[in-house]
Amino acid sequence: MQFPITREIIDQLSEAIANGNDGFLMDFLKDLHGADIAEIINELDGDDGKYLFRLLENEQAADTLTELDEDVREELLESLTTREIAAHIEEMDSDDAADVVGELPEEKQREVISQIEDKAQVSDIEALLNYEEGTAGAIMAREFVKANLNWPVDRCIVQLRKQAQEVEHVYTVYVVNDEDQLEGLLSLKSLLVANPKQTIGEVYQSKNIKFIQANQSIEEAARLMERYDLVVLPVVDDQMRLIGRITIDDVVDVIREEAEKDYQMASGLSEKVESSDTVWVISRARLPWLLIAMIGGIFGSMVIGQYEDVIGIHPEMAMFIPLIAAMGGNVGIQSSAIVVQGLAADEIQMQGMAARLFKELIIGMVNGLVCASVILGYSMLTADSLNLGFTVSIALLTVICFAAVFGTFVPLLLNKYKVDPALATGPFITTTNDILGVTIYFLVGHFLYF
Repeated sequence: MQFPITREIIDQLSEAIANGNDGFLMDFLKDLHGADIAEIINELDGDDGKYLFRLLENEQAADTLTELDEDVREELLESLTTREIAAHIEEMDSDDAADVVGELPEEKQREVISQIEDKAQVSDIEALLNYEEGTAGAIMAREFVKANLNWPVDRCIVQLRKQAQEVEHVYTVYVVNDEDQLEGLLSLKSLLVANPKQTIGEVYQSKNIKFIQANQSIEEAARLMERYDLVVLPVVDDQMRLIGRITIDDVVDVIREEAEKDYQMASGLSEKVESSDTVWVISRARLPWLLIAMIGGIFGSMVIGQYEDVIGIHPEMAMFIPLIAAMGGNVGIQSSAIVVQGLAADEIQMQGMAARLFKELIIGMVNGLVCASVILGYSMLTADSLNLGFTVSIALLTVICFAAVFGTFVPLLLNKYKVDPALATGPFITTTNDILGVTIYFLVGHFLYF
């Protein structure tokens, strides 16, 4: 059951820290999960959080450290000595240890690594730090259980018992050859029912084994695990040698972070921010897109200014400018959002750009005809001029079709050139379609109404 973190609990702990009531604090923390303690520390003032962290047992402290928000962890690590950090890292799996060490300044990294007594863990951390951020190798763990293809079953059982002592969760047993190349998987059931003198090569599974290379992207690992319902994914190098594994908890973190990043980018935030960040950090993230939207608004007003004389003669046209702009922006966001989602799920790659654009054009025409019919009926009931009704309806149909195609084309184009397609959603699409929508509206009016 999840432990509820309430404001009352935070206030109670803050008061206990202020009074130096360590006995109460240690008794409160002893049975809590590291994620719950991390949430508490995230909510406490900086000094109170550091005080509480120092009361934790080493293993519990290590679990908590990996769960903290990045900015809180950074501040906490600055307050710890290299010896203290090394002691906590020795309690972590290699992937978590590499993440924590990677956040330290280079000089402090070397000092911490030099004080880790487990040289095998040092080797694993240094190997993981060499992988480029965003690759499968950067998030894999080096702890796993493997069996040699040529081992007899009885020897395999003995070896697996030894290996399992170093692995917190044994999801599967990997089968390798003498060159450590991945050959397949070994189920515990097959191991238990096999004859002790049979070799692993006679009982293992070699078909449809899913794996990922260390230099492939994290997103590809997430797609594989989602598509095939995997809880763990083996990682191999260029020679197919087994070098690590990625577990579902790491992938869930990646998916969540990517979703948060795309959502914020689509909302017009130029960098990842938290609600707890300073006014300056949040303003800095919001301001670039606001300036772009403002510049777009200036261009939109310039377009309207070009037709100022026409609006003077036909002031009723001004009434529909917000409608045209809003519909173009909304349709563009809808189209781009669907495309970005499809690209993220790898569902659009096989369709081709031309086919996708044509499909979106048809969708735009269907939606545009419905909306144009509604606005034509409204205009006929409320306006004196039938020409105005036809002008608005045709302009609306044209704008919706254009916005649907444009909102599809831009993210596909960005994806083709390896630029995050989430950039295409939100303010960029809205602002562009506002300008082009108003332009189309007056051009249609020029031919039908003026």
